[in-house]
Amino acid sequence: MADILSLKESALVYLDRSGGLHRLAEDCKRFNDPQQIEAVYRFCIGVNPSDVMEVDAVLGECVLRDPLKATALFQSVCFLAIKTLSLVEKIHTENQVNVILKMTHLPPFPEYILDLCSFPRGYGPMRPVSMEGLVIAMTRVTKYTQGARFLCINDDCPCSTGFHHIRVHAPGATESATVRNDFSCMVCSSPLKEDVKFRVLGDKQLVELIHVKALDALSALQRGAFRYQSVTLFLRDELCKSMRIGRLYKVLGIPAHVHQWPSITLSVEANNIQPWEPESNAVLYFTCSRSKKNPVSGVVIPEINLKRTGYSIFKMIKFLCNIVHCNILMCLTALPTGLHKVSGHFQDLLKATVGFPWRFSAIVAHCFGLHVAPQGLYNTLKLGLLLSLVQTRAGSNDTFNNLDLLVVTTDTLILDRLMTYSLGLACRGVRHQATGEMFASLSRDEHGAGTANIHAGSALLATGGVCMLGDLGCYKKDRLDAIQSVLESSTVSVFIPGKKYGEDADQQLSFPVQCSFWAITDASRRSGKADSAVLGTAELGPVPIQVADTFGLVIQCRDSGEQALLAQTVHTLQQAVQPGKPLYTSSWEFSTQDYQELIAYAQSLQVELSPRAEKIIHGYYMASRRVRTQSQGVKMSVASIKLLISLAEAHCKLCLRTRVLEEDAVIAVLLCENSVTLKHGASALVIPPDAVFPCDLGDTDGLHMRDMTLDELHQNILRFIYTYAPGADTYITEE
Repeated sequence: MADILSLKESALVYLDRSGGLHRLAEDCKRFNDPQQIEAVYRFCIGVNPSDVMEVDAVLGECVLRDPLKATALFQSVCFLAIKTLSLVEKIHTENQVNVILKMTHLPPFPEYILDLCSFPRGYGPMRPVSMEGLVIAMTRVTKYTQGARFLCINDDCPCSTGFHHIRVHAPGATESATVRNDFSCMVCSSPLKEDVKFRVLGDKQLVELIHVKALDALSALQRGAFRYQSVTLFLRDELCKSMRIGRLYKVLGIPAHVHQWPSITLSVEANNIQPWEPESNAVLYFTCSRSKKNPVSGVVIPEINLKRTGYSIFKMIKFLCNIVHCNILMCLTALPTGLHKVSGHFQDLLKATVGFPWRFSAIVAHCFGLHVAPQGLYNTLKLGLLLSLVQTRAGSNDTFNNLDLLVVTTDTLILDRLMTYSLGLACRGVRHQATGEMFASLSRDEHGAGTANIHAGSALLATGGVCMLGDLGCYKKDRLDAIQSVLESSTVSVFIPGKKYGEDADQQLSFPVQCSFWAITDASRRSGKADSAVLGTAELGPVPIQVADTFGLVIQCRDSGEQALLAQTVHTLQQAVQPGKPLYTSSWEFSTQDYQELIAYAQSLQVELSPRAEKIIHGYYMASRRVRTQSQGVKMSVASIKLLISLAEAHCKLCLRTRVLEEDAVIAVLLCENSVTLKHGASALVIPPDAVFPCDLGDTDGLHMRDMTLDELHQNILRFIYTYAPGADTYITEE
């Protein structure tokens, strides 16, 4: 008893120091409505395990090892505080106080980490754990019983009135554990009957979490033959709707074994949820030296990632001092965000191309994917893939930038391999399989909720990355219509029939689709388009023009002649005969890891438009809108100017700059004009089909010739803007 009183006293001291008593008093105000009478009253208490350890180590251990016992201690303290301060007059017994301990973080030790790669087996302690994973499915929000009041049917028993028998939901408990008809009185053993008007309901949602490495099975490059098991999370009350399909989260929760005869399933009651990023930005290194009595030099504590732990620096130091009983000399190094994250090869290339704003990106695209396609082939496509990879990222304010890509070709095999290789460089890449679900599917929940379970399709699983659709000729018309709808609205709607899933009314839910789409269309499959098509348009095969319009960038690969076929054949034979040997003698050689580092760094850059680049983008949009509307009846939508800005920003990032120059805007205009020409025909701005790569880049002379050609095209764009854009003469200087 003395130990229990000491722990309660420590809990009271912690609540007082942390401001928990003040928040408790504020929470009690909303329960003083005389019309609101409930069986239980729910209070969320924030608990920082590090601070609790400083107050009382025994109480801290109780919080970390036996959260149910710790909850009972805080429940008793909160009840005494409520009665002593007369905060809620309607609370008569301690059972009416339902306390939920919300932990801020857990110690960074294996005992408190539930690794979804090595799923646990057997029974373990009910200690809280931390896990990190990807949401692959979730249910709708349904109701559950937070608490219920039971009365003894024996009128002579004191428990026939009052709040003596209160049932409250516990982590891992099923609905039948809270509300049932076979409970008996603890005083007279008579049956208990629920007082239904005092039942308290709350919100509940089920979420399936899986390790992010499980997506390797859906990506282009499978890195191992592993099986991953998902874990079911129970989100309750304020945690409902805090997770989204396809997103990564770090979850603190309490594991529980749910008994549903004849099976037993493992689930986790979520306690705290935070968005999670796989990569950390800071790593601490600790070097320790023990006391003089036992001199040991160079004792090194392993690396500790502050972003994962949640500990502050000084609390971590103090915590380690208590463990190793030593004086710690700390050396803090934070991984910088400078150019050193890019490989030395690209740094050397960047130095060599200073003063030539178009050359760095040209060489990067020219040397990309050389084990798939030989040098000089598909340079425009390679640049488009790199721009899409660089531009596909999620912003800090829940914004998303993407760049969709449609490739027109007559040789889908090599281009499919090239896109597959590029997909492996995305932060998250999913290759959609024809037999799988593209957006979302429904099934009945298997955990007793009786509602619909919404499973993520390929596009939702690729959130924040790239979804590769493959050849659009393999899709039927209804599937193409669905792709068009999603590309236009960036959302997918899921219809849930009420009768099938236990609801009175039907429901339709919408989920944001935040990924870039890559697709291929085979131009050799005639679509039946008339021969009198507008000059410059491309045969899009089975893809309707309405679907092609929804893709941001359309690129036609014309490298299908005899010379290109011979180059590809020699390339393939050399790889087969001499595997691993460099195929080309070039002064610039970059590995896949080099490109991964380049793309990751370029994605993190924050860029801004320069006034000259903004004027070119705005002028081209106004001029092209006027010309195409009058001559072709094609309306340039607002999405066109968004595409121009996105292309210019992506090219700026790929060149490792933070300010969008006029040269970046020129590349964006050339790519956009080629894309619109392929769909709707040429305009007054006459440019070659492969304007971005008009010549071979095998040597310095080729790079110089390309620079001269792009300078000439730059002047043509300025003349086009000056001639056709209304008011262009006020902000464009004729050069």
